[in-house]
Amino acid sequence: MDHIVTVQDAVTAFADFMEPTDAELDAIEQEMPVILAGVDLVDAQIIALDRKPTELDNRRIRRARNRVLAARRDLANHPAGASVPGGAA
Repeated sequence: MDHIVTVQDAVTAFADFMEPTDAELDAIEQEMPVILAGVDLVDAQIIALDRKPTELDNRRIRRARNRVLAARRDLANHPAGASVPGGAA
């Protein structure tokens, strides 16, 4: 008979040393405009899922797509070491 056991390390893998580093948090903060624009795009697409999209839905999705592209462009053109305005101190 085979015994099924849990792997304790996998269950309790979140120790203090597993926290994100300052560099990782800074990278997330720099990518936050892209993440938020992506969330807005998904929200606009979800609204239009259960019905035939109206012209307003199409505009909302198109504007959200443009915001995602603009945020990606800004991130790509942003110098790697520069700080983000309004960020945490």
